[in-house]
Amino acid sequence: MKGMNTRFAALAVVAAATLAGCAQGNSSPQQLSPQEVAARGKHLITVGDCSICHSPKIMTERGPMVDSSMLLAGYRADSPVPPFPAEALASGAWGAVANPEFTAWAGPWGITFASNLTPDKFTGSGAWTEQQFIDAMRKGKHLGERRPIMPPMPWEEIAAHTDADLKAIFAYLQSIKPVQNLVPQPTPPPQLGQAAPGQ
Repeated sequence: MKGMNTRFAALAVVAAATLAGCAQGNSSPQQLSPQEVAARGKHLITVGDCSICHSPKIMTERGPMVDSSMLLAGYRADSPVPPFPAEALASGAWGAVANPEFTAWAGPWGITFASNLTPDKFTGSGAWTEQQFIDAMRKGKHLGERRPIMPPMPWEEIAAHTDADLKAIFAYLQSIKPVQNLVPQPTPPPQLGQAAPGQ
């Protein structure tokens, strides 16, 4: 696993801050058609740059670009799980490191993998309810009640959205192409043992 350079670290922080500011001036869902609600959600996902972590990348001459065939599908299930970068983190020079696609992150919390947000019913968000999504973003718990949502997911900033905006984001996620892609569970750092938190 290679360290993420400071430009991408800064971009991740900016994306989180942008998400927090996007809740301003949204329309009431009663004033919008379902298509308009989903379009609003797409806008929020785009300006929040959710794809930086949740979409696998293809390396190009311009650097990593989103793999459009796996839009918002999370960490590639067919990729080997990288080892914990203990040496890089122990040096103190890195607070977190990422894989080349920015879909896996490691830090003092262990290794986390970007979730599959596509509406696949078995490996993505297709079986989630709107309320479960809202509760997850408000409480920082998977499906609103299970394991904690791990770094670097900026759920605290996303929680600043109104319910209308969170519903719009969920509507957009349910409208995109489902991708079957089972993402690994987070793993703790080695000193805490190898068992992942329960789903």
